[in-house]
Amino acid sequence: MWIVYVLIAIVVIILLYVLATYNGLVKLRNRVNEAFSTMDVYLKKRWDLIPNIVETVKGYAKHEKETLEEVIGLRNTPYEKMSNEDKVELNNKLSQGINKLIAISEAYPDLKANQNFIDLSNQLSKVEEDIANSRKFYNATVRTLNDKIQIFPNNIISGIMGFKVQTMFEADESERENVNVKF
Repeated sequence: MWIVYVLIAIVVIILLYVLATYNGLVKLRNRVNEAFSTMDVYLKKRWDLIPNIVETVKGYAKHEKETLEEVIGLRNTPYEKMSNEDKVELNNKLSQGINKLIAISEAYPDLKANQNFIDLSNQLSKVEEDIANSRKFYNATVRTLNDKIQIFPNNIISGIMGFKVQTMFEADESERENVNVKF
């Protein structure tokens, strides 16, 4: 008779562990979604700032048509219809384009002195700082979720329940290089 009680206790303990693990994974997934949403606000802010920067640069740098068209082409993608992965990939490409625009400004002293360009550059610097901070928080929450998903025996439960490892928002290769930006 005591064997039945032991088996029932083991089953209850296993069920409680599965329930606790599942609830923990749901909480972490929600934190990852929240962190991405926060970062997405800043990415959208930068997204909306780009046309103003391009127009300002366009007035001074008429010979830089290729760079301007590249940034405009990236910017013309409908932001709201993109998946999170697409947003991350496109924003990495936009970072490269913005760096090229800033580098172009070095060749045009009148542009560097333009008050509108200075204001936009300051706004962009602030947004880039906010993106970097939110990216750190997002990556930390993704790491925590991924750890929980991959650690044994959670990996069995997470696999059965359909939880998948999330992708971190990593710096593009060009972002890893030292950039000397002067406004």
